[in-house]
Amino acid sequence: MALTKETTSSIVGKFGANASDTGNTKVQIALLTERIRQLTAHCKQFPKDTGASRGLLKVVGQRRKLLKYMQRTDLEGYRALIKELGIRK
Repeated sequence: MALTKETTSSIVGKFGANASDTGNTKVQIALLTERIRQLTAHCKQFPKDTGASRGLLKVVGQRRKLLKYMQRTDLEGYRALIKELGIRK
């Protein structure tokens, strides 16, 4: 259910400044987005799994907070990240 090391390292490499840049806001948002996609697929397959549904809502809230922070601090980077991740259409 959790992200694999390979997936995490590829996302960090793509959105971070270097391979160990996991604290970057862009990296955190990208990791949470991937986790949201996995949890969404799981919740569609197992609709009675309320623990997974609650976890999904918590992760979505975390990502929303980070997106609001990024929108406040770096608007152009925010817009580029939204477009690249395909979060809003």
